[in-house]
Amino acid sequence: MNTFQAYLAEKTAYIEQHLLPALEQQGVPTQLYESMKYSLMAGGKRLRPILVLAVLEALDKPMERGVPFAIALEMIHTYSLIHDDLPAMDDDDLRRGKPTNHKVFGEATAILAGDALLTRAFAYIAEAYQERSDVAPATIVKLIAELGKRAGATGMVGGQMADIEGESNQLDLEELEFIHRHKTGDLLVAALRGGGYLAEASEAQMDALTRYGVCIGLAFQIQDDILNVEGDAAELGKAVGSDADRQKATYPSLLGLAESKERLRALIAEAKAALADAGIEHSALSPLADYVQNRNK
Repeated sequence: MNTFQAYLAEKTAYIEQHLLPALEQQGVPTQLYESMKYSLMAGGKRLRPILVLAVLEALDKPMERGVPFAIALEMIHTYSLIHDDLPAMDDDDLRRGKPTNHKVFGEATAILAGDALLTRAFAYIAEAYQERSDVAPATIVKLIAELGKRAGATGMVGGQMADIEGESNQLDLEELEFIHRHKTGDLLVAALRGGGYLAEASEAQMDALTRYGVCIGLAFQIQDDILNVEGDAAELGKAVGSDADRQKATYPSLLGLAESKERLRALIAEAKAALADAGIEHSALSPLADYVQNRNK
C-alpha cells in the first residue's frame, strides 16, 4: 500500500466510524432504519467526505470541524444512489457488488430510505454544528445553502433529470458535460466549498476549490465511462458494457476512447493548476486528483 492509499484508508475508516452514530434517531421504523443502514454502510470510496477533510487539512484547520458536513454529504450521495438504482431510473441489480437496496427491501422502502437519508443530512448539519463553538452560525447557514443548491434541482437532481431526458436523444459534448457537471460534479464541488467555508478560505481560494471540483467531477465521470468499456466487472462490482447496451451517451461514444483519455488527462492538469492558484498544491488534494484519474473501480 503506497502512502496515498494509506491516507485514503485512514480517512475512510475515520469517516465510517461516524456514520452510524449520525444515523441514530429515536422512533425510526425498524425496516426503514435497516434499509438506510444497508446502503449507507455498503462501502464505497467515501470521496466526498474525504474532500471535506482534505480541504481543512490543506488550510491548516482541524479536520474534526468538517465531520458533520462530511457525513451529511455521504448521506445525500447514498440517497442518490438508492434512487438511481430504482427500476424507474437506471434499473440496476448490483451496487458495489451487493444487491441494490430495492432488491433487498422492496421499491417502496428503498424510496423512503432515500428520502429519509436526504432529510436526515440537513437535520444533522444543524444539530451537530449547534454543539460546536468553533463554527459560526453564519457558516452553518452557508453550509446548508450550499448543500441544498448543489444537491437539488439546480444541481445533482437537475443533472439527473437532464440525463433521463437525454436517454432518448443524441447528445452533443456540451449537453453531456452539462449532465455530468451537475449529476456527478455538484456534490464534489459542495464538498470542496463546504470544506472551504469551514476552513475560513479566502474568496480566491474558494474560486480555486470550485474550479478544482468542476474538473475532478468531469474527470471522475470520464473515468467511469472508460471503466464501463474496459474495466473489470469483479473489481467494479457492477456490469461492464451496460452503457453501450442501453445506447447511452458517454465520453467514449462521443469522443472515442483515446480522446476521452486525453480529455481526462487535461482535466486533471487543470485541477492541479487550480490547487497551485490556491497555494495548496502540496496538499492531499493533488494525489487525490491522480486517484480520480487512475482508479479502477
